Amino acid sequence: MQIPKNERLIVALDVPSYSEAEKLIKDISGPVKYFKVGSQLFTACGPKIVELIKAQGGKIFLDLKFHDIPNTVGKAAVSAVELGVDMFNLHSMGGFEMMEEAANAALEACARFKKPKPVILGVTVLTSFDEATFSDVLGAPGRGIPEQVLHLARLTKSAGLDGVVASPQEIELLRKNMPEDFVILTPGIRPLDAEVGDQKRILTPGQAIALGADYLVVGRPITGAKDRNAAAQNIQKEIQDAIR
Repeated sequence: MQIPKNERLIVALDVPSYSEAEKLIKDISGPVKYFKVGSQLFTACGPKIVELIKAQGGKIFLDLKFHDIPNTVGKAAVSAVELGVDMFNLHSMGGFEMMEEAANAALEACARFKKPKPVILGVTVLTSFDEATFSDVLGAPGRGIPEQVLHLARLTKSAGLDGVVASPQEIELLRKNMPEDFVILTPGIRPLDAEVGDQKRILTPGQAIALGADYLVVGRPITGAKDRNAAAQNIQKEIQDAIR
């Protein structure tokens, strides 16, 4: 899959209101074309935030991490297609049947609504997890995070999804074990001079791209910067330098 260089960076619009999102988009719409809309903003604004981004010529990653019974997630996938988003995700821990239902429902909806197919990704293990947190969730000794991520990636691929959301620490493992066209989207990206925050498994933008990530999601290093536009430009340059 050929990805335009300026679309590899996805900026997280993790703000609580439409007006703040609108200002943020205006601040960085030069160097940034792709925006992530997560639970906070979508709950506050609904579809109108998607309409705003599209009106500005931007692309949308709808980051709602669908996780429910297969029928419900399939219907959510149809709604995402109808909304016209370019990418959306769901929790791969929802299982094969749930993911397959979403993939098939999305394809049928694309044909029905005459919409391009969005990239559909399975969330593997959240980047806020470390091994201790992961062990707590499992409730018993089992496979570690890397093994679980690869297991879920294979399940995601078999269910008909395009790729996964995984931490930078698993990029190399996934790239070695999954097909070349398997999409890897990576949150937990921090430039060297940025605060880590609540992310546990992180890399710099250049490191993540060099290892084989397709898309990088960046939030606070850009949205919290004094000069957002300059911060976005610097990360775009680091990405492009790593691609060469």
